[in-house]
Amino acid sequence: MKPDEAVILSAVRTPFGRRNGALRHTRPDTLLAAVIQAALQRAQVPGERVGDVLAGCVSQAGEQGGNIARQAALLAGLPAAVPGASINRMCGSSQYAVHAAAQAVASGDLAFALGCGVESMSRVPMFLDLTLDPQKPFTGFDALHPGLLARYPIPHQVESAEKIAETWRISRQEMDDYAMESHRRADEARQSGWHHEILPIDGVGKDGDPFTLAGDEGIRVPVDEARIRGMAPVFRSPDSGRVTAANASQMSDGAAAVLIGGAAAAHALGLKPLARFRSRVVVGSDPVLQLTGVVPAARQALRQAGLSIQDMDWIEVNEAFASVALCFARELQPDRQRLNPWGGAIAHGHPLGATGAGLIAKMLAGLARRDGQFGLQVMCIGHGMATATVIERL
Repeated sequence: MKPDEAVILSAVRTPFGRRNGALRHTRPDTLLAAVIQAALQRAQVPGERVGDVLAGCVSQAGEQGGNIARQAALLAGLPAAVPGASINRMCGSSQYAVHAAAQAVASGDLAFALGCGVESMSRVPMFLDLTLDPQKPFTGFDALHPGLLARYPIPHQVESAEKIAETWRISRQEMDDYAMESHRRADEARQSGWHHEILPIDGVGKDGDPFTLAGDEGIRVPVDEARIRGMAPVFRSPDSGRVTAANASQMSDGAAAVLIGGAAAAHALGLKPLARFRSRVVVGSDPVLQLTGVVPAARQALRQAGLSIQDMDWIEVNEAFASVALCFARELQPDRQRLNPWGGAIAHGHPLGATGAGLIAKMLAGLARRDGQFGLQVMCIGHGMATATVIERL
């Protein structure tokens, strides 16, 4: 490796809790501080060595406002000299935070940096950052500029997911089948104890009694097939709609952190890197279909890495909707056993600003479990964008 090459030294995430579930009383800055501390402890890197904390967060309001990256870094006990910045690239926020941290290290600006993210969808409702009156119902669309909507009639993401299903001829049955398999795979990984990236964290039960949440809360087992197949579409009528709450991602609470260092700096401390970056990509895509950017982003990331989809031992495609993952599979033709092998956001949830870094941590644990070498992670983003990362396990 080159002395200034960016390498991953640790990657950790909280379990993803259901919205209004076990983590409903836990502040988001508390969640983020916990994973920052854990990432440093697992790598045995002193906090004063960190040059910057870059945190993804989508709804930057309330307890997630005021630059939560800086606040969580101080809460985690990092020295006051360590700065922090919060990033909003919507669902790709923390994956991009990891990219930005790696770029700062690779440029030689920093020796160590944290790319992380957080979202408490229980305590900070989605779109809270876009409204002046939290008491009024808000969809996030009345704030868009009329001129933008005249150029691109951007719909709700659910409608984009419906359009994707139509365009790629993905049936409701196929989407429901995919959702059930996501839960099955997620349950198998949880029951087998494979999630070494997860940091158990204090939570509360339905009755308010404290307990330790050690696994993702959204996994539904046993899968109720009749209920899933009988669910009504979110927006459309039953005869034309395919997207339901069961074949879309779950709103969740969680945090994740990835510690990145320069190869030479890591070597000087006697640290063993977990992985290095082969490519980091962000693309724009059709704002109306919105979620199809995973296809060009993955292709560009693979091309820049000099690798093919067949070279990937592990592929994480964020399951914002089943139709997105199935569209990706139609276009890239991956080995389906390597696509979200431990399930995805349909089962374990999608805490918006935390998911990107969380999936990197999950992918590293999966590569280690399978003794794999290469991994691809890709996420769709609202208004037509996508992030993609190819890593090589060391």
